[in-house]
Amino acid sequence: MTLPGGRGTAPQFEINYGAVAETQLHVIAPLAFLREEPGSSRHGYGDTELGVKRRLVRETATAPQIGVFPLVEIPTGDEQRGLGSGHWQVFLPVRVQKEAGAWSTYGGGGYWINPGRGNTNWWFLGGQLQRRLTPSSAVGAEIFHTTPNEDDGVSETRFNAGLVIDLSAKDHLLLSAGRGLHGPNVFQGYVAYQLTLGP
Repeated sequence: MTLPGGRGTAPQFEINYGAVAETQLHVIAPLAFLREEPGSSRHGYGDTELGVKRRLVRETATAPQIGVFPLVEIPTGDEQRGLGSGHWQVFLPVRVQKEAGAWSTYGGGGYWINPGRGNTNWWFLGGQLQRRLTPSSAVGAEIFHTTPNEDDGVSETRFNAGLVIDLSAKDHLLLSAGRGLHGPNVFQGYVAYQLTLGP
């Protein structure tokens, strides 16, 4: 989500479901917005995201867990109103995660297939470090880099700092905010409520 004056989703609904062992199904259904100038805004349903997260290697005392998380972006948003890409997109990432006491880290990279006139395929690379402060809270920071996704685009390097608060065993509050280090230096923010069901 971005703040007024830009584009983003508010709200978006995300569902992750452990269908079978080592496999999780993923759906994001977003309501998108675009604000080009004060007093001018557009709202509507955005592009739908579908994915499958699959763990290939389990974590051990010395080795991280490794998985893949292919995603498909379905062009359900209205491209003419600036609420969707107008093209199918596919993301092919590899992810790595490791925990050590109160600390945890994960990251990885992948390749976006981004068809369409003026578009180009692009790479994503990022990592995160998180520390649990109390049994019900954790802080973290992430940094990530993207190559240009348009013919005349620029690469970007961005960072976020965030906080996770466990309101209960099932209810969680997620907060993060950040800016660009290289490329457009726009502010970005994220606020989410997470409901955890099942074992």
